[in-house]
Amino acid sequence: MTTPIVIADDLWDGDAEAVITSWLVSDGAEVAPGDLVAEIMSEKAQFEIEAPVAGVLKILEQEDAVIAKGATIGAVE
Repeated sequence: MTTPIVIADDLWDGDAEAVITSWLVSDGAEVAPGDLVAEIMSEKAQFEIEAPVAGVLKILEQEDAVIAKGATIGAVE
């Protein structure tokens, strides 16, 4: 079963877009629930993205990609 990593609609105020500043885990790596997997930045504020479940990380959006709230940036398989 695949669980998407989605940018929460309430992560920051307003409708500004964000940028993926770094992936902290490599594509194909094992992750556990709550592991930090990525960092994103919106309007000079940095946010940490956690793995929702245990499994293998699949990166769908690369570093420097511009994303909006609700975007799926990866998945855990």
